[in-house]
Amino acid sequence: MDIKFIQDLEKSLSGDLPGEEAQLKMAPMHKEAYRTVPNDHKLACVMILIFPKNKEWHLCLIERPNNNPDDKHAGQLSFPGGQLDEGDDTFEDCALREVYEEIGVAPETIGILGSLTPLYVFVSNFLVHPFVGFTNEYPSYIKQESEVTEIIEVPIKHFTRLKNKGIEDISVRELVLPQTPYYDVNGKRLWGATAMMMSELEHILADIEID
Repeated sequence: MDIKFIQDLEKSLSGDLPGEEAQLKMAPMHKEAYRTVPNDHKLACVMILIFPKNKEWHLCLIERPNNNPDDKHAGQLSFPGGQLDEGDDTFEDCALREVYEEIGVAPETIGILGSLTPLYVFVSNFLVHPFVGFTNEYPSYIKQESEVTEIIEVPIKHFTRLKNKGIEDISVRELVLPQTPYYDVNGKRLWGATAMMMSELEHILADIEID
């Protein structure tokens, strides 16, 4: 596949990022809560993993199990990722480790292109550092069953098309979040913090030829 897209994306990630303004376009209610990071916050990292499939660039999402009462994001779509551990020397190391643990893609096969703007997720009190990485070949997955219900592969172009975005009331646990923006992914809803990160990447992609 043409590597120019990867080169252009790396260049864009090294410059000024769209940041909070782009993130908030896909934010649920209580947008102001994403702006203030308390002193007692925890740290986490996620990976937007890009790879070739059927002559198109795709990215990887995971669906989290909905039977974990301790997971405030149970049943939702997200990027592979998790909490910073003491053994992680850098945020990048954390993102690579989590990708390996959750979906089995080895760190040495992933090239880091850059990072997006950190996002505070007030529901779980995590400041999340999103990274963008890529593999030259289709990934060989090993799914961690306890943390991943399904691995979902989506063409990157999908997120640049207006028809794949919507707004509706979304039920989570015993709450209804009114007028919540989302990306439609094969009939599932990508919303919340992950959609906010995706929104920033979407704005970057607008200036890049994906083919």
